[in-house]
Amino acid sequence: MRPHLRFIQTYNNLPESSDASKQSAYKGGPDRWELVLNARATMLRHIVLCLAVCAYAAAHKERHHRKPSTESPPTGDPITITPSGAIRGSWMTTRRGRHVQAYRGIPYAEPPTGEYRFQPPRLITSYSSEVNATAEGPGCPQPVATSNFYIDEDCLRLNVYTTNNQRKNPVPVLVYLHSGGFYSGSGRSDVAGPSYLLDRELVLVAVNYRLASLGFISTGDEHAPGNNGLKDQVAALKWVQTNIRSFGGDPSRVTLAGCSAGAFSVMLHMLSPMSKGLFHRGISISGSPISQAPERYHQRELAERQARLVGCPTTSSKEIIDCLKTKDYREIGDTLDGFFDFGYDPVLVWAPVIEPDVGQERFLDLSPLEMVQQGKMHSVPYIISQTTGEFFWKAFNVLANETYTTTMDKEWDRIAPISFILPKENAAEKAQKLRQEFLGGRQLVNDSFTADGLGKLYGDSIIGFGVHRLANLMCKHSPHKVYYYEFAHVGNSSHYIDPETGCAVKAAHHDDLIYLFSLPAAFPLIPPADTKDSHVVDKMTALYYNFARNGDPNPSGSSSELGSLHWPAMTPATRRYLRVGSSLDVRENLFEHRFRVWNRLYPIEN
Repeated sequence: MRPHLRFIQTYNNLPESSDASKQSAYKGGPDRWELVLNARATMLRHIVLCLAVCAYAAAHKERHHRKPSTESPPTGDPITITPSGAIRGSWMTTRRGRHVQAYRGIPYAEPPTGEYRFQPPRLITSYSSEVNATAEGPGCPQPVATSNFYIDEDCLRLNVYTTNNQRKNPVPVLVYLHSGGFYSGSGRSDVAGPSYLLDRELVLVAVNYRLASLGFISTGDEHAPGNNGLKDQVAALKWVQTNIRSFGGDPSRVTLAGCSAGAFSVMLHMLSPMSKGLFHRGISISGSPISQAPERYHQRELAERQARLVGCPTTSSKEIIDCLKTKDYREIGDTLDGFFDFGYDPVLVWAPVIEPDVGQERFLDLSPLEMVQQGKMHSVPYIISQTTGEFFWKAFNVLANETYTTTMDKEWDRIAPISFILPKENAAEKAQKLRQEFLGGRQLVNDSFTADGLGKLYGDSIIGFGVHRLANLMCKHSPHKVYYYEFAHVGNSSHYIDPETGCAVKAAHHDDLIYLFSLPAAFPLIPPADTKDSHVVDKMTALYYNFARNGDPNPSGSSSELGSLHWPAMTPATRRYLRVGSSLDVRENLFEHRFRVWNRLYPIEN
């Protein structure tokens, strides 16, 4: 039986628009537009099926470092007085019954609207009145598939979760940068909730930042030098340094963590002069800004495409930016479909750029690869990871659609560089070598062999090879320890489910998040039971808490969750990593047999 997988995305990541004007502006014409619409319809049907999956079985005997709380919920809203002003929150509860003060939708920068659209953020240092942070704030503009997901251009908000804002001894802080390809996602509690991590003694901060054209437009000149979404993250880190002590957090022990696009961001903050001293450990979950993908110095072609999609002129940077400032943010945010060239490829549309010097404060002024190789970074203790499967499910999007399969097969030299994010130089030649290596040079057909090879090609090109390259570079050039892990656990939930069995089959991109954060938009809460999934929550949160506390994920003293684990730091000579499955196992040389072809095609001097 050929394998099928159901692609599951949280509702706020899904495009939903079929406006005729967008169809006519879409690169590739109405035929290709129809393919995109068909793919989106399939994805939406899959999500409906996913949300109908039954919840977990009843909890069994509990084993954990903390027993469920039997305390009555507090009365009255919690209020925290910060150096920037008073903030009113609400109460939430962890999976073990701890009462959490939740301060949601706190504005950390002024609204990036009107003339301030496409400008760097303006940090808020003082609130004129008490901030009402009792409910979720908006996500940043993006296509949404439900009216329940509130978006607004005034979206530079963050959420803070703490169990005690009156601590005499502050606890570590974990700042989380969400995934979503720099064009979707949010830091809201429905996709980055505190129910697991706040059973540990830490403070959690989840950050929104501007997305897609509103956050990453770059014309390569003074009109839009780029990286405003990353500068938003810097502003949030500055806000944390000023205010987090008031929530019981330690501003000298800030761990910056991110997944996918957020993982790219974490590494870049180690390179940016704007971020120096704002955090003290880093975690990149499934993402790297250094890979085979070409470095970008501008994204003028995306700026022009954005202009065409909303009916703006493209003759000059000034005309593009001036016109885009007059458009409603929803109109800009809803144009995501128009940026894909083959189905939903390339996954990585926008990216950080190496900014030109036009008098602005630059987030990134040199090549990330060269900066790492030359040691021009303010590195910190670092965890880097990838999952077993990453984007393997992308193969099924292609193979389940006969038109996609035929197009990719017959036009491989054109499509493969798009789908696998290959540099233009000798792209067709290198695409053929990848086809030979992963697919045996065979015709694309809907069978298990093709699905396996194509899935690995997608996973390696989008995430895996870049993570491999980053881990090897950092363990050589960073003065701090680098820890590497593979997330391999296949649990009751996954972002990618077999539609025939209703079961997960492989740890996929984002799947570690299921065991670090509560994600009620897509998955039921994992109860504190004697189950494999519950134990993985305990292990993952223990590793992250230890690292946030000490800069070392290993247990200090006894740890019921981690046992006698010794996870060694990676070195160039002994490339060890931790495999997180049903058990914790230290292994060597993660997927290196597969990455050799990528290293041959895209060599660098280490």
